[in-house]
Amino acid sequence: MDYKKTTAPSTTVTRDMQSMAEETGNVYETVRIIGKRANEIASDIKHDLGEKLQEFSSYTDSLDEVFENREQIEISRYFERLPKPTLIAAQEFVDGEVYYRDPLKDKIEEL
Repeated sequence: MDYKKTTAPSTTVTRDMQSMAEETGNVYETVRIIGKRANEIASDIKHDLGEKLQEFSSYTDSLDEVFENREQIEISRYFERLPKPTLIAAQEFVDGEVYYRDPLKDKIEEL
């Protein structure tokens, strides 16, 4: 899912972990899945932000020169207003948009 088009709230939301854990059967496994997805989302956001800000970087030897670019500030503000990766991952899990599997369970089922 594209994190830019997410319907996740930008503030924290109380969630019923028991109902979220019904799909996996284990609260800790649910939290692990959401945590791993949140790490993926955070990595994507960091990569995208780095790419966009790289366009504005200047390769000068002088450290005294600092230029404030309005476009650069707007990009930074946009990324700051996005919901946190954990909120996006939790919303994706609730909506059923996260694919996960457990290789150990797959081996047990094969036997």
